[in-house]
Amino acid sequence: MANCIVTIARQYGSGGREVGRLLSERTGWKFYDKDLITLAAQKSGLSSEALQNVDEKAANSLLYTLALGSSIYNHGLERVNLPINDRLFVVQSEIIKDLAASGEGAIIVGRCADYVLAGRDNLVRVYITADFDARVKTVMERHDLTEPAAKDLIVKTDKRRANYYSYYTGEKWGRADKYDLVISTDRIGIDGAASLIADYIDKLG
Repeated sequence: MANCIVTIARQYGSGGREVGRLLSERTGWKFYDKDLITLAAQKSGLSSEALQNVDEKAANSLLYTLALGSSIYNHGLERVNLPINDRLFVVQSEIIKDLAASGEGAIIVGRCADYVLAGRDNLVRVYITADFDARVKTVMERHDLTEPAAKDLIVKTDKRRANYYSYYTGEKWGRADKYDLVISTDRIGIDGAASLIADYIDKLG
């Protein structure tokens, strides 16, 4: 499947980003994560620094959310005067759709990409998870944190990602039935996860 689009949702500290990078190296497909912020800044004319600060964060306007309903994504976000979070989501979604329509393979981390591209035949949706204790160890080593600090960061980051996904899609983040593959990296490792995804894609033909 030469033009496959792989979307990777991930628990914090599970290694989802690393899995995506390794898969990119093996397949030659482009890898998109923070790059989407740069592309969104170029497309929208907004400051990349400002967009970085709101990346994968839901807008804070409760009244605005209630006015639009449970899924803000389905209510015409092309309107003006949107919070910067929403403007970033709209622009990133447009970029993600353009990437998927380009005919080239791509690996996209986060940004509700599995939802944005739902229904495409060449889409493979992956969710990367890991045992909580394993994630704590990873985050402690990665950021030189104490165990309590690492646990707190993991809980807060996962909650933020879940809120972001729910806010823009109206659906629950991490539901197994929303993905083609759910992989636990604490059992199979980063390399094993990338290999498993590649094998799955090969079997799809």
